[in-house]
Amino acid sequence: MKNAKSGQVRYRTDKAGIVHAQIGRASFEPVALKENLLALVADLQKIKPATSKGVYLKKLTLSTPWARGHGRPVQPGFVI
Repeated sequence: MKNAKSGQVRYRTDKAGIVHAQIGRASFEPVALKENLLALVADLQKIKPATSKGVYLKKLTLSTPWARGHGRPVQPGFVI
């Protein structure tokens, strides 16, 4: 928990390029969840390789561990 409070973003990727990350708990305030999500997206955009071409983030899907996710396409030029 100490690392998470200091701003460390933890995530993992699978073979298909899907990023899995926890941005909070159901008990978190919506504002805190939004800040955590924006921090994750900013970190993912920051580590994008310079040689990478095309669309880097296509869709964001949020879900609880036991529920179905709600996906939304990322608009072109989405920058934080």
